[in-house]
Amino acid sequence: MEDKILNWMIELQSIAQAGLEYSKDVYDIERFERLREIVAEIISYKTELPIEKIKDLFCSGKGYQTPKLDTRAAIFEDNKILLVKENNGKWAMPGGWVDVLETVKSNTEKEVREEAGLNVIAKRIIAIHDKDKHNKKTNPYRILKIFVLCTKIDGEFKENSETIESRYFSLEEIPELAEGKTSKEQIEMCFKAKDNENWKVEFD
Repeated sequence: MEDKILNWMIELQSIAQAGLEYSKDVYDIERFERLREIVAEIISYKTELPIEKIKDLFCSGKGYQTPKLDTRAAIFEDNKILLVKENNGKWAMPGGWVDVLETVKSNTEKEVREEAGLNVIAKRIIAIHDKDKHNKKTNPYRILKIFVLCTKIDGEFKENSETIESRYFSLEEIPELAEGKTSKEQIEMCFKAKDNENWKVEFD
């Protein structure tokens, strides 16, 4: 879908979701439910994806809709950055959704343990990016990506359900990336930030 149309659909869905959360009148609730269904039907029509999949991705939230949080760990060794290889053969900085009982710090450290087998300490935030402004747009909702500089303690990689390899890369060696998760520009940003104690956090 064109970005402008998708943005309209995202806004309409968020209005419907808020309406379902706060409305008490049964007729208003029915109207907001129908509005949400129409949004799913439009997206399904434009993308040719099954409507049930659209509803699952796009229309299952409750409460007031806010952006989702994603943390990405910047871990360096010998002036190289750690990337993990996913099942699709593409690479990314280790990270993922912030789980409900986690903080930005604890989630960053947890994701590195799960995806790279390493114990790290999350030291400082490098950037908070709006995914739509910096990465390939692959989600029908807003995502904020938090890049965190980490220090390795110990550990070693073990293949798991999410990643099949981990490796350190110089800036000149960066492999094919999962660009919805990590872009070359974001990796370059992390290289710039790692040795700069006066680095100012980038945010949108």
